[in-house]
Amino acid sequence: MRRRRWRTTGGTLVRVLLVWAVSTLTMLALAGILPDFRLQSDDGDSITRIGLTAAWGAGAFGLLSALVWPLVVRALLLVPALVLGLLVFFLNGSLLLIALRLIPDGRGEAAPETAVVVAAVMSAVASATSTALAVRDDEAYRRRLYRLADRRRRRQASGDAPGNRPPAPGLVVVQLDGVGHEVLREACDSGLMPTVAGWLEHGHRVMPWRTDWSSQTGASQLGILHGSTFDVPAFRWYEKETGEVVVCNRPTSAAELQRRAVARTGDAGLLTLDGASRGNLFSGGADQLALVLSVSARRGRANRSRAGYFAYFSDPANAVRTALSFVSDAVREIVQSLRARIRDDRPRVSRGGLYPLIRAFATVIERDVVVAAVIGDVLAGRAVVYADLVAYDEVAHHSGPRGRDTDQVLERLDRSLALIARVAEHAPRPYRIVLLSDHGQSPGETFLGRYGLTLKDLVRAGCGLPVSRKAGRTHSGAEARAAVLAALHRPVEEDEEAHPGPGSDPVVLASGNLALISFPDIPGRASRARIDRTHPALLATLANHPGVGFLLVDGVVLGPDGAQARLDAPGEAERMLAAFGPGAVEAVRRTDAFPHVADIMVNSAYDPDTGEVHAFEEQIGSHGGLGGEQGRPFLMWPAALSDPGAELVGAEAVHGVLRRWLREADGPQVPVAPAAGRTSAAAVPGVGEAPAGETSAGEGGERPSREAPQISPPNGHLGGILPSEGSPARDETR
Repeated sequence: MRRRRWRTTGGTLVRVLLVWAVSTLTMLALAGILPDFRLQSDDGDSITRIGLTAAWGAGAFGLLSALVWPLVVRALLLVPALVLGLLVFFLNGSLLLIALRLIPDGRGEAAPETAVVVAAVMSAVASATSTALAVRDDEAYRRRLYRLADRRRRRQASGDAPGNRPPAPGLVVVQLDGVGHEVLREACDSGLMPTVAGWLEHGHRVMPWRTDWSSQTGASQLGILHGSTFDVPAFRWYEKETGEVVVCNRPTSAAELQRRAVARTGDAGLLTLDGASRGNLFSGGADQLALVLSVSARRGRANRSRAGYFAYFSDPANAVRTALSFVSDAVREIVQSLRARIRDDRPRVSRGGLYPLIRAFATVIERDVVVAAVIGDVLAGRAVVYADLVAYDEVAHHSGPRGRDTDQVLERLDRSLALIARVAEHAPRPYRIVLLSDHGQSPGETFLGRYGLTLKDLVRAGCGLPVSRKAGRTHSGAEARAAVLAALHRPVEEDEEAHPGPGSDPVVLASGNLALISFPDIPGRASRARIDRTHPALLATLANHPGVGFLLVDGVVLGPDGAQARLDAPGEAERMLAAFGPGAVEAVRRTDAFPHVADIMVNSAYDPDTGEVHAFEEQIGSHGGLGGEQGRPFLMWPAALSDPGAELVGAEAVHGVLRRWLREADGPQVPVAPAAGRTSAAAVPGVGEAPAGETSAGEGGERPSREAPQISPPNGHLGGILPSEGSPARDETR
């Protein structure tokens, strides 16, 4: 035992010395290249003296980065996340200037702008060297994880009564946003996702499930995490009683939708007991939050959703590496967009402006921070973790669900999953990894691209209102844009139709290939007779347009050539909507009963042969309505869990399955009762105030697990995916 301890200590010391040596050489090279950076006196020094100066400076910079940097990031935790990411470079440069000041005899000197460059390069080189040494030495990597887990185990077990049973298996649920069942299968068969393919070969099972009519993240994730999709008719809709538009990816709207779901179910959510919510629209009742939109609008210490940024940016090397990957992905998007324009690919949407930066945020920054947070949750032994990775969904909206662009994203997502699985093998409790998606994506040219006008223009023409000669565009409302704005502490941007002013003009809102038309001057839900009386040509104009599949008006489905079917007449609507797939009528009938269903619901045309739809937004891969793969996401689970049973219909059914799996692992999940004198929403972590006495990750405390975690001995068998076992995965978060 003592020999092993000395060997471990010696190995650690060797790695520290090697990193120090590489940092010293890097500093010497930069001093020779950069004119405003020197490591010698004005009279010149010997090579030995310059080398000692570089070693001193590199050592001082390394110590300051290790000791001072976490304190600086903690102090700046309330700074918007993207601003913090930019400040990293300047703060890192400041630490380098301080380190140079510590060199004896004042031999170190650099211009401020040069110090930023030197600090960034040195952090990146030190991180790459440290990672390379750890990856080459699997035993060192394993021992480090064991120490982390064992330290947590001893700290948690010290306050537990003796004789506790071993910890129950935890559940890690990773949502691959927008990845449909068929896309997942094709990616596994083609070798794009070797980690997921390996799981399917060695015990995992996968099945498709069916979304509601509103096949989008807001409805699906609310149902999965909070057990209710009631009264969520689309991604955005107009509520007449308040005169406001609810948008699922707007922080205030997400908080309100979560409050309504909690009030309806009387349950805080899937993650109430020792859970963590990472990168989601909703908290799921979790106490540990990072990048959760429903709480991102808050300021101050109560906003625990920002803890993930602290945990990630505490290491300056993370920020440097992520920044380099961010720039690389933004450039990659520009090149891919230019290539598509040169080849004249069709369909195609605009990918200019800020989109390359928004895409890079989703595919790099958000992915890295979420994965790092999940790794922290696993090493902390939390009972259940739910994380959303939005990269594929964002890219598919603008590049299409299939192609080289999305293939690259799927490959990187697979590497992230491999990393989570590798770390889970060293956790203080066993973990079962569940993969799922919230919806799929259906391809197709936009409504505007195919027909030369927006649906809003068509509605105004049908109402006899003036139409602009210049065709407008309904911009994509993908989740990544909202995440960027939330990280900047800015409200979600929306077009004018999302903030309707006073008047009788119809409000037209797009949600993928589903659109909602409301008449603000008509109280309640407008009847068909009232619409025909006010706008006699509107319904016929819409129903007979080739880009429209069907309308829902006051319990009646309308189609081309005067076709109509009442939802309460058995068989009529089934025949009319047969092309839209099984369950279409049930989904439409359920939405028809929602209090906030629009006066007119419009679903685009759908071609069953090609699977194409026409989005009313600027998306060539879309979701939100009926038609094609958008309504067939997947659920993938290890064989150790019980079979979900027959086909799952709706996100609420998926919620029920996840609940059952939690009960199988650790007994029933008891709903949280409201505290006396408070509403049920106020008693829910992430909806109202934080529970008294609880602290957040990154704020100086951790919520202990229900069980005292235990860990296998270092010489035990380590199955799964490890670098030594031939996995192509790279550790992308260290």
